[in-house]
Amino acid sequence: MANSITALRVALIVATALSLAACGGEKTADAEAKAGEGGSSQTVTVATAVLESLPRTVSASGTISAWEEVPVGAETGGLTATGVYVDEGSYVRQGQPLVQMNDALLRAQLRQQQASLDTALANQRASAANMSAAEAALSEIRTRLSQATIKAPVSGLVISRNVTRGQIISPGSELFRIVRDGRLELDAQVPETELGLVRAGQGAVVSSDQVGETTGRVRIVTPEVDPQTRLGIARITLTGGGFRPGMFGRARIDVGTQPAVTLPTAAVLYRENRAGVFILDGEGRARFRPVAIVSRSSERTAVTGIEAGARIIVSGAGFLGEGDRVRVAPAAVAATPAVKAS
Repeated sequence: MANSITALRVALIVATALSLAACGGEKTADAEAKAGEGGSSQTVTVATAVLESLPRTVSASGTISAWEEVPVGAETGGLTATGVYVDEGSYVRQGQPLVQMNDALLRAQLRQQQASLDTALANQRASAANMSAAEAALSEIRTRLSQATIKAPVSGLVISRNVTRGQIISPGSELFRIVRDGRLELDAQVPETELGLVRAGQGAVVSSDQVGETTGRVRIVTPEVDPQTRLGIARITLTGGGFRPGMFGRARIDVGTQPAVTLPTAAVLYRENRAGVFILDGEGRARFRPVAIVSRSSERTAVTGIEAGARIIVSGAGFLGEGDRVRVAPAAVAATPAVKAS
């Protein structure tokens, strides 16, 4: 009898162990199946990236410079400046006197040479050579006398002065620097990826924290890109404002309407400091794709890095990992209003 009870107990223990093993095997199989499906099975909404024509601006920054700087120097030398008529910040007209040098000696030489010429005229029949020499000498003295008054070669803004009254002026030394017509430009540095969008004649808004904003227009786009910085230069002529050469400025260049791929702004997220979106691949899995943001509004964002027609995960994207399998909500729930970016 005791042996029968013992055998029964052993049979029960074996049956229980087998049952537990079977349940454990089923749970393991279920876990493996779920793992094979990609882990997450979150329900998400999906929108399609579309191609739109949008107003486009290119942002750039750089240094304010003169459109053309004209140095003003002395053609004659060894004379003392007796009058300096303009200073930095003065606006001068072409031909306006800037500096007067002591011309007393030159005037005396002029009178002497005129007298010599009168003598040569009296003796013209006797010596034609003396007549020619006297005329040449008189012309030279007149030229030197005119050079004793330094005049503005162009109209413009005086931005530097290097002469004072009483200074002995050396020939060829720079005395002033003038910005022709007072025109200033922003040498805007444009990334090579956007340089092809910028053209001469396009309008721009140029701003500075110090003097505010002014309008401008692209005068020229240089044909060279710096091999180190990968930046090209667009020279933007300024139409006003209190800008000065050497200041830092920023520009927003209106490059017209350009085609761009847009998608819901809510779909854009950041992973490892990179902007990107999750797209839904053909197997129902989420794939992260980095994008570059061109422009954005509260509803729509224009990007590069994604092709039109891609299925973009919107709601629920922030909880996904690479390769997660997802369930797409019905179209009525997933619908996103088509609002154009501004």
